[in-house]
Amino acid sequence: MFSLLRVFIAGMLISFLGTLPLGGLNISAMQIAIEEHTKNAVRFAWGVVLVEVLYVRLSLQAMHWVTAHQPVFRTLEWITVGLFVILGVSSFLAARRKAGEKKSLLLNITIHRFWLGFSMSAVNPVQIPFWFIWSTYLISIHVLEPGAAAYNSYTIGIGLGTLAGLAVFICFGHWAVQKIKAGHGVINRAVGLVFFVSAIVQFVRLVRE
Repeated sequence: MFSLLRVFIAGMLISFLGTLPLGGLNISAMQIAIEEHTKNAVRFAWGVVLVEVLYVRLSLQAMHWVTAHQPVFRTLEWITVGLFVILGVSSFLAARRKAGEKKSLLLNITIHRFWLGFSMSAVNPVQIPFWFIWSTYLISIHVLEPGAAAYNSYTIGIGLGTLAGLAVFICFGHWAVQKIKAGHGVINRAVGLVFFVSAIVQFVRLVRE
């Protein structure tokens, strides 16, 4: 039971932090809430979350095969170290750039807001390698154990984490954007630090084995 709770929290925290940096999805959710109403923004958020959950499940299916082939998994663990370093560097570089508010032209489209969120999230397949990397790391440190129960708990945590992140923008609107823009560097440095610490932990663990 504790292991399921642990992986649930891990998925939720990673997803929540990943939703905070300003981007097209969270800004669109905020604009829908302000220019239309909260109900449409929530529909948009559910569309985003559904795609992310589907992508996570796809990445976990791939992970299920990888973990069954230990040489491949071992190679992937080393690749994960390098990718964490790259993501950490990119986060610190992003912290040096000025945060901008991205306007979404798609809000002029009359498509149902659930399907707008679904389609905008679907054209962002970078989520698959992102969760593939994190899943590899969590499996390697025995936080995420291969199996349906753990995968379900992990996926639910990720979905709720994304919803919570989008809720910040939906509920607090421009205040949230201004605060996040003001703390743009801090947020990106914190995310970068998480990536660097994860890379170090993974590297030390692999060297000691």
